[in-house]
Amino acid sequence: MSTDPRSAADVPGTDGVIDPVTARHLHHLLATEQRRGRLPSVAAGIVRGGALVWSDAIGTLDGRLGGQPADADTQYRMGSITKTFVAVAVMRLRDAGRVDLLDRFEDHVPGSRFGGATIAQLLSHGGGVQAETNGPWWERTPGGDWESLAGGVAGSPVGQRFRAGRRFHYTNVGFAALGELLARAHGVDWFEVVRRGLLDPLGMSRTTTRPSGRAAQGLAVHPFADVLLPEPEHDAGAMAPAGQLWTTVQDLARWATFAGGDTAELLSSDTLAEMYEPHTINDNPGQPWTTAHGLGWQVWNVDGTRYAGHGGSMPGFLAGLRVEIESGDGVVVVTNTTSGMGQIAPELLAAFVAREPRAPEPWFASGDPSALELVGTWHWGPSVSMAKVVGEHLVLGEPGQARGSRFVADGPDVWVGLDGYYTGEPLRVVRAADGTPSHLDLASFRFTRTPYDPAGDVPGGVAADGWR
Repeated sequence: MSTDPRSAADVPGTDGVIDPVTARHLHHLLATEQRRGRLPSVAAGIVRGGALVWSDAIGTLDGRLGGQPADADTQYRMGSITKTFVAVAVMRLRDAGRVDLLDRFEDHVPGSRFGGATIAQLLSHGGGVQAETNGPWWERTPGGDWESLAGGVAGSPVGQRFRAGRRFHYTNVGFAALGELLARAHGVDWFEVVRRGLLDPLGMSRTTTRPSGRAAQGLAVHPFADVLLPEPEHDAGAMAPAGQLWTTVQDLARWATFAGGDTAELLSSDTLAEMYEPHTINDNPGQPWTTAHGLGWQVWNVDGTRYAGHGGSMPGFLAGLRVEIESGDGVVVVTNTTSGMGQIAPELLAAFVAREPRAPEPWFASGDPSALELVGTWHWGPSVSMAKVVGEHLVLGEPGQARGSRFVADGPDVWVGLDGYYTGEPLRVVRAADGTPSHLDLASFRFTRTPYDPAGDVPGGVAADGWR
């Protein structure tokens, strides 16, 4: 067990270091998973408050007794977590006004058979693009350039399996395409874009395209015997943006804090939130859906708690990153085996949160007295809604129930919805001649202080003889 001495101090809920009892429990979980899954080595870390507050590693880099032990500075291949870096780089390009998410791919990279898919569809695996290449198993063979991938080897170019926008279809080829888009937009290869724009500013010097320094050997474990087979490692060429990167627990933990909201101003909080909105649902017939894809990130809905992150898999390696969106608490796990790792990432995070709960923020009187004229009972027709002010928000009804929503001020007497049905919709306070609120106009619906108040200018009018 170890804590990161660079950043463990002053972390909420840990008093600077994780509780030793919690640390022992997390160690036990990780060690149990290493033995159960027969993982040559496995390393993990927990982040909170922008810091790596716990890290641990079990096993040796070659899977043999007496071998070099793994640690938080050992490189492993992160596989498809690479896609999250590509996605953030694309969104930075969008925020700079150089691309639009509704642009067709062919507007920026002509010459492919899926050019009609939009950038948003490629980011969310909704473009219908085929999952893998037409050539040999790309994860185990050296890759060629974009022209050979898009144009096809021996007349077999990559293309689409489904109409763009029809359904979720995970695609490694689609992220190869996004890597090519980045390269053409910036005039350097996709990794240089990621390195200059993200890795260097975040101090992630141990995240590279090929193994460097202390690195684990990719291994396969025989399904019926305790013997190992080294897996190949190579440059995936045009397919590299789909899963090339190597990293360490310490570096990947910094990316987890980025995912938890500590973006070092490299990406706005609004853009990060946009990336976490579910765009395509990973729908398995006969099962309730819990997993979707946003713009480059996987998102999970577990009993109403939202998580974001990504899994990773390449021959010889598995990896996982997951953060709770609201709190920013997160976990990273890496191992050097082709298969066998279970759900240890969410298990570690759940165990940490259960044993190290965040202390509630203290309450202080911070409301705006001028908003008091809006609180209390309002009526949409005969239905009753209660309005209250919570912090900077006007809350009408109960968010998450029916059409309850929070609203944020957007100018004098204008608010904008933040939740559910009324997300993005305007609420306007209409005043009587004496300046007092007469009614609320919410997305054309009229809320009055009494049911169907004639003074509220109710559309369609109110029967002259009133209630009977």
